[in-house]
Order: sequence, then structure tokens, then C-alpha cells
Amino acid sequence: MKKLVIATLGGALLAGSLNVYADDVEDAIEYRQGVFQAIKWYFGPMAGMAKGDIEYDAAEFTRRAEMLNQLSYMPEEGFIAGSDKGDTDALPAIWEDMDQFSAGFDKLQENTAALAEASKSGDMATIMPAFAEVGKTCKGCHDNFRD
Repeated sequence: MKKLVIATLGGALLAGSLNVYADDVEDAIEYRQGVFQAIKWYFGPMAGMAKGDIEYDAAEFTRRAEMLNQLSYMPEEGFIAGSDKGDTDALPAIWEDMDQFSAGFDKLQENTAALAEASKSGDMATIMPAFAEVGKTCKGCHDNFRD
């Protein structure tokens, strides 16, 4: 009887811990997708200004560039072990080469900082090279690590 109770409790604890893990994985996926939506929210109008589709507003562009830089530090922690499963476009290549993936975030942080600094000039000729680098960094990660 004692063994049955121990086995039952052990099974219940294991099942409970697996549910916590599942919640952690789902939460991680939801977290990183939310951060990427915020990045899109800030980047989209900047792209519109860069293309001339939206009237250029230097103060607004700078505000968005600074927020983009702050956001660039956030998504990486959402790529926890096991979060390649579920409702995600993240490719297994992320977890197969986490060093390269992390290097992409380092580059994004560096490039968004440069964009935030360039945006303070208010001069699109100065801003555009930095803006293009951010776009290239995003594309590089999407090409290699996103389905």
C-alpha cells in the first residue's frame, strides 16, 4: 500500500511539473511573439517614413528608433529549451546553433543603437544606412531561423 501511495504521489508530482513546463514553453512562445509584434509596431511606421509613404517626423522617428533598440534586448530570453514545439514559426536551427542565433541578437542590438543615434541627426541621408542595416539584420535572422 505504501508503494502505491508513493507511486501515485510521484506520478502526480511528475504530471504537475510537466504541466508547469508546458505552461513555461507556451508562455515563452507567447512572450517572444508579443515582443516581435511590438518590434513590428515600432519599425513599421519608420519604414513608411523611410519610403516616403508616411510624412517624416524626426521626433517620432527618433522615439521609435530608441524604443526599437530597447525592444531588441527582449526577445532572446523567450527561446527556452523545448519552445521549438507548439504554435511557432521558429526553426529547430535556433536550438541547433544557439551561438549564431544569439550573435544575431547582438547584431540587432548594435544596429538599433546605431539607428537611434543616427536618427538624432534628423537627416534621412544619415539615417538611411543605419536603417538599412537594421532591416538586413532582421532579414538575416528570418531567412535562417524562421519558417
